[in-house]
Amino acid sequence: MQTSRGQATTLRPDWLTRNSLWLLGVALLVPNLIGSAVNIGYNLIHIQPLLTADQERAFSRTILVYNVAVYPVAVYVWLWCVLSLRPSFRRLLDDGAVAAEPLAAARRRVINLPWYGSAVAAVCWFLCIPVFLVAMTAVAGPLDERLYWHLPISFLISGLMAITHGFFAVEITGQRLLFPVFFRDARPANTPGTLPLTLRVRGLIWAISAGVCPIASLVLLNLAPHDASRSSVWFPIAVGGIGIAFGMTTAWLVGMLVADPVVALRQAAQAVAAGDRDVHIPLLHADEFGPLIDEFNQMVAELGEKERLQQTFGLHVGHEAARQIMQRDPGLGGVDEEITVAFVDIRNFTARTAACSPAQTVGMLNMFLTEMVEVVEDRHGGMVNKFLGDGFMALFGAGGTHPDHADAATAAGREMLARLTDLNRRLGEHGHAPLQIGVGIHSGRAVVGSIGSPSRMEFTAIGDTVNVAARVEALTKLVGEPLLLTAATSALLRSSPPTEELPPQEVKGKALPLRICRVVG
Repeated sequence: MQTSRGQATTLRPDWLTRNSLWLLGVALLVPNLIGSAVNIGYNLIHIQPLLTADQERAFSRTILVYNVAVYPVAVYVWLWCVLSLRPSFRRLLDDGAVAAEPLAAARRRVINLPWYGSAVAAVCWFLCIPVFLVAMTAVAGPLDERLYWHLPISFLISGLMAITHGFFAVEITGQRLLFPVFFRDARPANTPGTLPLTLRVRGLIWAISAGVCPIASLVLLNLAPHDASRSSVWFPIAVGGIGIAFGMTTAWLVGMLVADPVVALRQAAQAVAAGDRDVHIPLLHADEFGPLIDEFNQMVAELGEKERLQQTFGLHVGHEAARQIMQRDPGLGGVDEEITVAFVDIRNFTARTAACSPAQTVGMLNMFLTEMVEVVEDRHGGMVNKFLGDGFMALFGAGGTHPDHADAATAAGREMLARLTDLNRRLGEHGHAPLQIGVGIHSGRAVVGSIGSPSRMEFTAIGDTVNVAARVEALTKLVGEPLLLTAATSALLRSSPPTEELPPQEVKGKALPLRICRVVG
């Protein structure tokens, strides 16, 4: 079940989910029934031959009384532990509200159920040892001393196998079926008052179930005194086979509890490395994997949020500007470097807006800027630094991204004029008069970086180079050329078309006339 971040999942219960409490009850009974089968086989081979007729009748009566008196109570206690969750379980399935205190108690019980089941099973199995020994000693006649070995061995072997496998069976069933219901909006690992099985203890129990129990069973069988004439080689083989089968089962159960989260984390990490920021691991664990999975999901969510913020940031300041801002010191200041600055302006824009509605003006501007921004940033590696109403300022070579910044700016200016021809054709289809623009380009040194206040900054270029580029753009109207560049820019050109120097022009703020050029061809 994959959840969206920050929202609880709406459950759509299937048959397994609706009957998960009963399945959880059965999960404990199955390993204990298998353990009982092992116990019965041991009794038939090793214990019954040691009993007299009276002792055998007493043994049978004890089995009957014990099964009738103790096991129903144990089953009742276990089912009560499980089915007491039913009121909260049903409300949660129906998306109903559960009070905080009962919900917290139910969550604690869900996590601790494997321990409850193991405690009930342990009492039932290990209580058999004193009960059956007392019952046998109460019968008239001497008791074979070998029974003091075989009775405890019988219940220890069967009980340890049943208890360990019952623990894992209940834990897996609870995680798969109950955790998604009770922990939709909570983290199991953060639930107070619980005893989740740690990975170290889990490994210890696995070692006991898969290794210690079978080996100890065979060792005890070998050490226990027995009648050589009645001994059978097949029973130790059967016990060893059953021990191996239980060990393999335990390994499979532990693998589900340990390997599944590891595999899920590895696959999710690979997906994140491939660029998927919507990955969410839906596994719920109360052990060490719980916080690890939660932190991983939180990390991916923050990465996605950061990426969305960066994308949004890039849309407002330009992707190249956003990249440089994130690479540089975010404090106030900048870097003195040689760049080329281009100013682009729509001529007679004020008069045009007077004849159009605001919506028409915005639509026309968006069409114009879409084309021009693509030329500057996608085609020639520049940076549209800021929009100026009916125009914009573009930087080329900021951050050392383009050593041939003069060529790039000149080529961008020429392509913008070429694009304008096609744009005017499309504007004419919508009833708009053709646009005319002026492009002024100048190269020189400028400080590129963040200016403003500690609470609000702007990434831009500051210096005389910027002022001169703006003056050159204004000269396009006076000279009658749509594209002008200064002699400083022309001197830096390496591969652009030749230029022709025009008469020097007086500009505001400059004592000497400004040498300007136009592109030839």
